[in-house]
Amino acid sequence: MAILIIFVSHWYLSLFFQSFYHHRYSAHRMFSMSKFWEKVFYIGSFITQGSSYLSPYVYGAMHRMHHAYADTEKDPHSPKYDATMMSMMLRTRKIYLDIEHGVAQLGQAFTKNLPEWKAFDKFASSRITRLVWILVYIVLYVLFANSWWLYLLIPLHIVMGPLHGVIINWFAHKYGYTNHAAEDTSKNLFPVDLIMLGEGLHNNHHKFGGRPNFGYRWFEFDPIYPIILLFDKLRIIRLAKANV
Repeated sequence: MAILIIFVSHWYLSLFFQSFYHHRYSAHRMFSMSKFWEKVFYIGSFITQGSSYLSPYVYGAMHRMHHAYADTEKDPHSPKYDATMMSMMLRTRKIYLDIEHGVAQLGQAFTKNLPEWKAFDKFASSRITRLVWILVYIVLYVLFANSWWLYLLIPLHIVMGPLHGVIINWFAHKYGYTNHAAEDTSKNLFPVDLIMLGEGLHNNHHKFGGRPNFGYRWFEFDPIYPIILLFDKLRIIRLAKANV
């Protein structure tokens, strides 16, 4: 039971930071926050993503590319141009590393106002740091796993961040329903998205890229939007009045 609690906690904490900070803040600037809170969420992303840490800067730039080039050859992740999930993940990884290492030359539209902390990204993304996280996961399982099959969850911990991404970038472009006509293949996976914390309302998001509430119809629920409203009331972030 303890291991399952650890796994579920890792799943949702990692997903929250990726959705709230990397996606809605870094890539789309759906709200503003101070440099202090930028650093807090930067560090929180590292703690919750662990071995699969994604730089908010690189993620933000790459996600802007996804919206600009959705379902074209320039899209960093499109099932339309990749035969399997694995091939899509490998292509996405190459583009991610090209941005991270400065190989990819991106225009200002893809990099403007992205949160950037190069020294921290270098530390958090290093092979040694990622290996330490993997060892932490293994130790937790040695201490708390009471059945051999639970160890099969360790690989999911290791790739947790990219795993969340591929679920949306693959399945939400192949399956589901649409509320809005779009030039791409984006779809809504779930009307009430408790599994992916609202990210599954992908067709809505592609239609209204700057809208912090991914729900659109009355029955669609985005679990992160109430948290955004709470953070706004606590003055952790600032929502534009048009987005409240």
